[in-house]
Amino acid sequence: MESILFDEVLFYDTLKTGITVSVILNFGEELVDFEAKVDTGASFCIFERKHAERLDLEVEDGEEISISTATNRFLAYKHELRMTVMNIETVSTVCFAKEESFTRNVLGRQGWLDRVKLGLIDYEGKLFLSEYNQE
Repeated sequence: MESILFDEVLFYDTLKTGITVSVILNFGEELVDFEAKVDTGASFCIFERKHAERLDLEVEDGEEISISTATNRFLAYKHELRMTVMNIETVSTVCFAKEESFTRNVLGRQGWLDRVKLGLIDYEGKLFLSEYNQE
């Protein structure tokens, strides 16, 4: 048997689509907050372009990346910034979609899941979270 301790717990509505959490992004002195879905199948954290613009980031100044989904392919740009989810702050490389028509925000494996310990009891609508480096 193994046990894991978590610092944060979020109760979410199991009747809604996906698991939604609040995200805060910081770049320089700018700050933006919005909601995103936890997506363990997403390779990257991908956010709407408008969030980068609210941070005064030039989206196309980031490293261009082509992202594939089951039904589509789109361009995004990588940027390094501070991200806070459930009181856990990390420095992360995240992607902002090139097109304004991209209207999803997801927390994926690189940039978020690789920096936290995550526990989930979906039946009870509980999400547990801690920094990865904590014992």
